[in-house]
Amino acid sequence: MNWLIAIFQTMLFVLLSPLLAGWIKWCKCYLQNRKAPSLLQPYRDLLKLTHKQPVVSEQASWLFVTAPYIIFSATVLAASVVPLIAVNLPTSASADVIVMVGFFAFARFFLALAGLDIGTAFGGMGSSREMTISSLAEPAMLMAIFTLTMTASTTNLSGAIAHVLNDGMVLRPSFVFALFALILVAIAETGRVPVDNPATHLELTMIHEAMILEYSGRHLALIEWASQLKLMLYGVLITNIFFPWGIAEDFTGKALGYGLLAIMGKLALLAVFLAVAETLVAKMRLFRVQEYLSFAYLLGLLGMLSHIILEASR
Repeated sequence: MNWLIAIFQTMLFVLLSPLLAGWIKWCKCYLQNRKAPSLLQPYRDLLKLTHKQPVVSEQASWLFVTAPYIIFSATVLAASVVPLIAVNLPTSASADVIVMVGFFAFARFFLALAGLDIGTAFGGMGSSREMTISSLAEPAMLMAIFTLTMTASTTNLSGAIAHVLNDGMVLRPSFVFALFALILVAIAETGRVPVDNPATHLELTMIHEAMILEYSGRHLALIEWASQLKLMLYGVLITNIFFPWGIAEDFTGKALGYGLLAIMGKLALLAVFLAVAETLVAKMRLFRVQEYLSFAYLLGLLGMLSHIILEASR
């Protein structure tokens, strides 16, 4: 029974991630006085792409064709180790922070290789920018997560979330720094404004879009779906790590249903904040991203130091 719940939780990640992307786009359109598309538009786009025959360049190798499947599979595996509606599931044994970051890095590695495989200028440019940003974002993310794991004395996500949940509402300065650091990293890793703009194809600014310009059909659908899933993963990490209230600790129908409603409400609220931020903030120059992620790392470091000074000495 517990394994069925774990599989159901992973399926919820996969099925609800396009809905979250549609909700963010709907909120942005509302804030910008534009006519908003349907919340189900991402599902329609994915369905349309899956029915199209992919066009593959003659210069493409086997790597270009298999990369979308590898990227999507690695992102789904990352989703399987992140608690969504319940903790202490059978997958909790592998729900380690390092494992999750490893899945993200594995998917990014093949995405960058696929961008380089065709040999186009855009693909090489996007892959170079992606790896540069990731080399700065991953240390900042680990620093923010390790602040939490030091408090819970474990790098297991399920155990750490359960520890925060059982402690109740405790004001920790270290968590404030870690929260803002993780938010900044999530914006960079998911290609949102101000680091990247998913709604544009300007060659001087695009990062993620440059790597997937040569993809079409079901290959493009898998990559876009993986991107939406990654956005939801970061949203769940932020909400369930720092605001875990509502997540189920037992496997009754009532607790699981309440956990599902709680995470959907928290993600919807977080998406509104993201839409407001993207409406008010302009995209920064690429050379400013280093300062942006260095600030995120500094916040994570301050969080760890404040934990050592204020909390670990108790």
